Amino acid sequence: MESKSFLKSWGAEYVAADTVRFRLWATGQQKITLRLSGQEREMTPAGDGWFELEAAGVAPGAEYNFVLADGTVVPDPAARAQKAEVNGPSLVIDPAGYAWQNSDWKGRPWTETVVYEMHMGTFTPEGTFRAAIDKLPWLAELGVTMIEVMPLSQFGGNRGWGYDGVLLYAPHSAYGTPDDFKAFVDAAHGHGLSVVLDIVLNHFGPEGNYLPLLSPDFFHKERMTPWGAGIAYDVDAARRYIEEAPLFWLQEYYLDGLRFDAIDQIEDPSDKHVLIDIAERIRAEITDRPIHLTTEDCRNVIFLHPRAEDGSAPLFTGEWNDDLHNAVHVFATGETHAYYQDFASEPEKRIARALTEGFVYQGEVSAQSGEKRGVKSTGQPPVAFVDFIQNHDQVGNRAQGERLIDLAGADRTKVMLSMLLLSPHIPLIFMGEEYGETNPFLFFTDFHGDLAKAVREGRAREFQGHAGHEGESVPDPNAKATFEMSKLDWKKRESEEGKAWLALTRELLALRQQHLVPLLATAGGDAGKVVKTAEGFFAVTWAFPRGTLSMALNIGETTQPLPDLPGDTLFAWPQAADALPQNSIIVRLASGDAT
Repeated sequence: MESKSFLKSWGAEYVAADTVRFRLWATGQQKITLRLSGQEREMTPAGDGWFELEAAGVAPGAEYNFVLADGTVVPDPAARAQKAEVNGPSLVIDPAGYAWQNSDWKGRPWTETVVYEMHMGTFTPEGTFRAAIDKLPWLAELGVTMIEVMPLSQFGGNRGWGYDGVLLYAPHSAYGTPDDFKAFVDAAHGHGLSVVLDIVLNHFGPEGNYLPLLSPDFFHKERMTPWGAGIAYDVDAARRYIEEAPLFWLQEYYLDGLRFDAIDQIEDPSDKHVLIDIAERIRAEITDRPIHLTTEDCRNVIFLHPRAEDGSAPLFTGEWNDDLHNAVHVFATGETHAYYQDFASEPEKRIARALTEGFVYQGEVSAQSGEKRGVKSTGQPPVAFVDFIQNHDQVGNRAQGERLIDLAGADRTKVMLSMLLLSPHIPLIFMGEEYGETNPFLFFTDFHGDLAKAVREGRAREFQGHAGHEGESVPDPNAKATFEMSKLDWKKRESEEGKAWLALTRELLALRQQHLVPLLATAGGDAGKVVKTAEGFFAVTWAFPRGTLSMALNIGETTQPLPDLPGDTLFAWPQAADALPQNSIIVRLASGDAT
């Protein structure tokens, strides 16, 4: 199989063996010059703000920039790769240059998904695509089925989370080349692992974004996001840039899906919302393997996640369930500041509702905002929700980047992990969670000058008196040490404690694959029921066509009698008993028709 190629509306595209078409939308410019391999040629206006030029004899790897009339030199906003940093030369890339080794890969069904969220720069000491390949056999053996890579689009500096990307089509050069990322995906498929990418379509980062200069019409200045002016999704050229990016990543990198970041900030006045357009186009154009599309959306909505009669997802596959995380965090740590105040009272009831119905807030008034939030979600199948007890956001947006194990203790965290991996929702593990990582995951950037100062001071202000942290104690996001502290400690997995954590994770994932996955193939909505709650305790059950799953756990100081739960014990920690002492869990399964 030759490497797949996606013909973009923007950027440098091979249209013949050695001929490249360069295309740029620049309504704010009267003249654009292409600088290609050190030589300059004026581009031709093509109407509606577009500039074009075809050049023959262009070899892969050729360097190019766009030069504006005032002499400003900018990268290609749709570059497939940068030579190095975000403001420098872009590179011409031949998509057909990579020879795929696992071309027979046909993907994996959503029902067996176990997501492993990975930040490429901190996953290994080297922080590269090639280094991460060496760890893939270990993840596959553990029982993970899907790797979710945090955003890769080129951003300012070398270090960052990736959510400040500005060149939407270029893998971040500090991690490696486009072929290096293809090799990572290819190797993952060889180990039976799906790969999905976190993609940001709601804003651009503060460094290296030349779109306002090139085309002010790319943005609606009257519509703001938390990160700047809103994108004009209803303007044709801007919509093409945004809408083609997901298809580009899926087709050119043979990915198995995408996670769409903060879609509540994607405001589109068009007759058909850009997200629906994107999902429908993906479903129509990629039919050779399952494509899994998930969303992050604080509104608790379900209109993007309908199910067909056969259970398939015609638009988006699943929704990140922050409600479950927030309830678990309050339940396990007792913290009730900021958005956790919405989950402060009787958190065990809120977890039980999230597990059995999906969202906690289904139209109720939020204490934090004073406004109603969410819609009824009981009719959604359990696999419509992606659950987690920690992720990059919830760890990294703490001043000190502490993981749950540091806040709740190892025993309580093991109970929460067991709940996560044996619930019928789709579970997500944040890298390192599987072996009890205690290294923090901090907020880090690589900005300089005034921008670095603004980020550093803003971060300190954010946490003044917040969750017990004084502003001056917040690590400097721009310090390299902040980044280094956030890397995984691979030696810990070889310690006795690390091995015990891994044994637990491996056992839970094996049980999930053997016993839960068969249930989920026909699992519909309205299946969950809360059996009992008490302080620090809850018991829930789900009745599915192929069996009934039940769960009870207790982290309270008072030992709780075990309710009448149907079936045989599938898992118990630390041991099976007729009563649940503090920090214990039991899961039961009754096979056959649900009653």
